Amino acid sequence: MSADPRPANRRPRRLLPLAALVLAPLMLPGCETLGLSSWNGKADSLGAKELAAREHTPEGLYAGGMDALKAEKPAQAVELFETVEREYPYSSWATNARLMGAYAEYSRNRYTEALTALDTFIQLHPAHRDIAYAYYLRSLCYYEQINDAQRDQSGTSTAMAALQDVVNRFPDTPYARDARLKIDLARDHLAGREMEIGRFYQKRGLYAAAIGRFRVVVDNYQTTNHVPEALHRLTEIYLAMGLRDEARQTASVLGHNYPGNPWYQDSYALLVEGAPPAPDERPGFFRRVTNAIF
Repeated sequence: MSADPRPANRRPRRLLPLAALVLAPLMLPGCETLGLSSWNGKADSLGAKELAAREHTPEGLYAGGMDALKAEKPAQAVELFETVEREYPYSSWATNARLMGAYAEYSRNRYTEALTALDTFIQLHPAHRDIAYAYYLRSLCYYEQINDAQRDQSGTSTAMAALQDVVNRFPDTPYARDARLKIDLARDHLAGREMEIGRFYQKRGLYAAAIGRFRVVVDNYQTTNHVPEALHRLTEIYLAMGLRDEARQTASVLGHNYPGNPWYQDSYALLVEGAPPAPDERPGFFRRVTNAIF
């Protein structure tokens, strides 16, 4: 399994942070002191007095929050974790409750609240066993807010910086491996935005502006699948401007780097009379990535 915690109705479930798993068995000794040694972990097995006792201990409140998360009730989990922080602020349970509360907020798409909790956690507990997870969850909060390629991509740059922070700080963790993949996806978003604007300018005959956008893709996003199309669009524009030598040179670069690519076949058809264009069967980057993962 990967390390990215996502609700089942919106995205795949992933692992909770280490503390959530390590601390769970530590609740049992504390329960014995409250006369709960026979408790099976379910609230409906407790008597009223035992349930009340459980709910007024940091262990019990934390356990209740974890139960709420498992039941996919993040709002209830947030309330319980906040109660731990408020009533037992100096306990280790409060520290972990802050992290799990951030995860609960993230799981219900309340990214601003999750980021506030995570920034506080990172600032106050830089040596915590789950600090890598905190940075990773923080990056996911930004990543989940990336818009599609037709909209402003300022949030994409923020997400990429947060993801890169995870890679730089924790390079050998599963979080870093997933962050690297998401960085590639985010870069594809940015390149896609440049392509969208470039096509807009090209269709309106604003060739200088279009060339600028396509050159950004070629120069700055060389690892994305948008580069072959960008080179083809440059070939089209140069031909439209009567710059046949520039068109041939650009098509040569396309053919050298992507010899079997359909965009090269299209460019070749523009330059060589009688050559057929490529059939329009070009799977996108996200489809290829999805197939590779799943």
